[in-house]
Amino acid sequence: MDFQQKIRSLPTTPGVYLYKNAEGEVIYVGKAKSLRSRVRSYLLDAATQDAKTGSLMREACDVEYIVVENEREALALENNLIKQKKPRFNILLRDDKTYPYIKLTLADRFPKVFVTRRLKKDGSVYYGPYFPGNLAHRTVDLIHRSFLIPSCKIDLARYHSRPCLQYYIKRCLGPCVRDLTTAETYSEAVRDVQLFLEGRQGDLAKSLRARMDRAAQEQQYEAAAKYRDLISTVEDLMERQRIAAAEGDDIDVFGFHYENHMLAVNLFHMRGGRILDRRELFWEDLPEFELMPSSESLASEQQHRPARSLEFDPGLFFAALLKQIYIDQQYVPRVILVPVDFEERSALEELLSEKRGSKVEIVVPVRGEKRSLIDLAAKNARQIYDQRFRVMKPSIRAIQEALQDALTLPDLPKRVECFDISHIQGAETVASMVVWEDGQMKKSDYRKFIIRTVEGVDDFASMREVITRRYKRVTGEKQKMPSLVLIDGGIGQLHAAAEALESLEITNQPLASIAKREEIIYVHGQEDEPVVLDRHSPVLHLVQMIRDESHRFAVTFHRKRRQMRDRASELLEIPGIGALTTRRLVEHFGSVRAVKEAEPAALAAVVTPAQAAAILEHFRGETNPKGRMITHEVTE
Repeated sequence: MDFQQKIRSLPTTPGVYLYKNAEGEVIYVGKAKSLRSRVRSYLLDAATQDAKTGSLMREACDVEYIVVENEREALALENNLIKQKKPRFNILLRDDKTYPYIKLTLADRFPKVFVTRRLKKDGSVYYGPYFPGNLAHRTVDLIHRSFLIPSCKIDLARYHSRPCLQYYIKRCLGPCVRDLTTAETYSEAVRDVQLFLEGRQGDLAKSLRARMDRAAQEQQYEAAAKYRDLISTVEDLMERQRIAAAEGDDIDVFGFHYENHMLAVNLFHMRGGRILDRRELFWEDLPEFELMPSSESLASEQQHRPARSLEFDPGLFFAALLKQIYIDQQYVPRVILVPVDFEERSALEELLSEKRGSKVEIVVPVRGEKRSLIDLAAKNARQIYDQRFRVMKPSIRAIQEALQDALTLPDLPKRVECFDISHIQGAETVASMVVWEDGQMKKSDYRKFIIRTVEGVDDFASMREVITRRYKRVTGEKQKMPSLVLIDGGIGQLHAAAEALESLEITNQPLASIAKREEIIYVHGQEDEPVVLDRHSPVLHLVQMIRDESHRFAVTFHRKRRQMRDRASELLEIPGIGALTTRRLVEHFGSVRAVKEAEPAALAAVVTPAQAAAILEHFRGETNPKGRMITHEVTE
């Protein structure tokens, strides 16, 4: 039976179909209410030159199918087969973030509890996912403290000679040592943990209360106290859940941004009315997106319609995405907000409601607060799209090679030292040096300079001084020179730095500057041919980042110096208070205002009694002959 005859002989029942290529590899998996109608529609699309379907049908050589009872079963089976086979014509979930689960190893003789990010068919029960991620670790820690179920790596299939520290600090029942616990006690603790992780706190509290009463009647007061404390913990958790439920529903919110065959999806997880975490998903280079026929009745509709253009279909995409995210997930939120409608929404709602045990709504809001959440998620999707695809960060090696090529450096740049001058009309002139090394800023090597030999406004002389001081010390201590010396400024600052290096007899040192306004890079020796980089160039971004950090560091130091000067000026007007005393007072109290408000005893701990009296007189009033203050109230 040839391929087309096989397609025409398919049953009309619901099911899942698998297209295969000549090598027997599954290249597409789909589901259908009627297998025959659905699969025959691909022949129609191929005949009408549909780009994606034509590509699939040119490669497909065989089709297999699995019959199921209803559309819900088809949805679940399709999802499982896509994840198993990973066919290249299907949308495949690619996630940059995985969330942790809590694993209870029920197949073991003495079950343990772990935090894991991998789900296996090993007889264990998995609860989750938990977000934020540390919630799983905090929950397991609570299980250790309250139910004494361990997470250790010790083999509990056999007994050991003595327990570990966890037993002695009362965070484990000690199943590793014979007679420290019984199988009944341990099984009871495991059942409690199951009720706790399944969210059945009411049943758990009821069971604990019955055991507490029984222990009290049998005069086992220590056990009764333990159950009492557990009941308190469980009831506290129940109260928190009630508060969260009153504040808002559990909602997942989707937003997306698609451009140039690249897609970014942002997913907000809202629990109790608050955004607890977000998930970012990306697809790159997708010229053949999920453009399969979406209607079960395509074979009977528009027999001679024109070919569809190859474009992104959000409805088909979200139909595939939501199945892959939620069908296998342990927890499904009550509401899922999506930006577009899709054909399988009702069937998927029914399937997820059955999985959750209560109604699940997949909502496509068009206005109001829920639409605002969709818009917010879409805005974040646009931002992560830009971060991922527009400003894709190259490797350190690649950016070093690009910088070397752009500035014609003799060696691969591993260390860049950048200088900037900061002052206001020549006052409190300072300089900064920041360091970029092996792909990151090295703050431990940052340096500050107070300009000592220059008066007034002379940036060129200031730059000569700081370059001279820096590299005189470098050469004197036989340190290695940087791969590049970068100057914040234009040609004038560049030449001043070059003169300083020449005065130290340092030759062949790569030296460049970046002008602030034009963002042009001048390389020493090639000033007539400045380097003009594209504004999206990663090399320009790197140089700008280093320059901006140098400027920030210099300005911060300059402001601090100016504040110290301004704060100290008023103190210097007090008789008997000099520069050293002023500095000591400001450093001790933090500000002149704090000195003004200081009590006499506090001042006396820093300065002499005479100086303290002078300060008090200056700021608060006059001192009478007996040394007591005469204060004056001031109303602002």
